Amino acid sequence: MAAITAALGHALLSPSQPPSPSASPRSPSAAATSAPAPLPPLHRELRATPGEADGVVPDGVTVFDDGIPAVAKLDANLLEALRRAARDGADDGVELSVNSGWRSPEYQNQLLRKAVARYGSEGEAARWVATAKTSPHVSGDAVDIGSADAAEWLSEHGAGYGLCQIYRNEPWHYELRTEAIDRGCPRMYADPTQDPRMRP
Repeated sequence: MAAITAALGHALLSPSQPPSPSASPRSPSAAATSAPAPLPPLHRELRATPGEADGVVPDGVTVFDDGIPAVAKLDANLLEALRRAARDGADDGVELSVNSGWRSPEYQNQLLRKAVARYGSEGEAARWVATAKTSPHVSGDAVDIGSADAAEWLSEHGAGYGLCQIYRNEPWHYELRTEAIDRGCPRMYADPTQDPRMRP
């Protein structure tokens, strides 16, 4: 059992990342005479590199891919509207792929940290990435659509399904607004900092 656990731990570590300090290499003589070396803290390693279980989306995912948590954990009504739109979009030669959907709080926090590093301040990062407490991605209420052609198609036809672009600076970000079916989508916010939901 210890050998299987050790092999699994080794396989889960990214090849580009060195083992953690607690995972010291074993000498041949130690291997023959002692218990297995301590395993690296896998939980910390996995949290540092979110995967599909956290909402990371591999290439080529569509709104019909129930095996991908980023799609499967979307709000059921949002997902139903997306699938209706996708079926109609296919008639126009457009495929609604998913660049991002549901995200775990850990993944959202990592995206926010990266945005702060990229844009230089929390204030500037907030124009693009919300906190885990306020993000509609974490609650499963938002989806980022690709490609650009699909996002453009949805901007023209989305209101008929209750799918609305929420932020002017994010033409890929859509949320469900069922009232839009009869009244059209509400006026967009310039960016997330203008959205009252984003305020703590």
